[in-house]
Amino acid sequence: MLRVGLTGGIGSGKSAVSSRLADRGAVVIDSDVLAREVVAKGTDGLAEVVRAFGGDVLTAEGELDRPAVGRIVFGDEAARRRLEAIIHPRVRARAAELEAAAPADAVVVHDIPLLVETGQADRFDIVLVVDVPVDVQVERLTTQRGMTEAEANQRIASQATREQRLAAAGVVVDNSGSLDDLDRRIAGVWAELRRRAGHSPDTKA
Repeated sequence: MLRVGLTGGIGSGKSAVSSRLADRGAVVIDSDVLAREVVAKGTDGLAEVVRAFGGDVLTAEGELDRPAVGRIVFGDEAARRRLEAIIHPRVRARAAELEAAAPADAVVVHDIPLLVETGQADRFDIVLVVDVPVDVQVERLTTQRGMTEAEANQRIASQATREQRLAAAGVVVDNSGSLDDLDRRIAGVWAELRRRAGHSPDTKA
C-alpha cells in the first residue's frame, strides 16, 4: 500500500486532482467528507460540539449549523482549537478505518486541505501538492465562487503559504493550465504512484 497525502491551497483545483486519481483506481479518503460525517446528527461528535459551544450551534432540525459555528470560531484561536480537538481525532480514526479496508496493494490518497497547517506531512509515504500561483487562486475564487478580491485574499492568507506547501511536497502537480493539461499531468503522476506502490507498468489498476 502506498499512502499519499494530497493537499493544495483554496482554488488550486485539488478536488479535480482527487477525482481524477479516483477515476484511475486510487482509494480516495476525503477529510472534508469525514469532517461532516463525524458531526452528523446523532453522533457523539455533534454532542460534544454542543457541550463545548452550546445549543445555538444546532439548526431547528438538530443538525450542526455550520455558519453559526463559523461565526464562533472565526478569529477566535482558542475556540477554533477546541473545535478541532473534537473533529480532527474522529476524522483521523475514521480515515484509518477506511484505509485498513483498502486492498493491500492500493494507492490510498488522503485528501486533506489543511495537511501542512496541521503538521501531517510526515504521516504519509509521499505528499502530493496541487500548486498554482496566488494570482490564479484569486482569479478562480472571484470568478468561480463569487468572492470579492479582498475575501479571496483573506481566505488564501488564512492557509499555509505556497512556499510552505511546496516545501512539504514529494510530488507537485502544476494546475495553472487547462483541464487537458491537468489530465496529462495526472497520467504521469498516477504512473509514478503505481510504480511506488509496487505495480508493474502494464498491471491494471
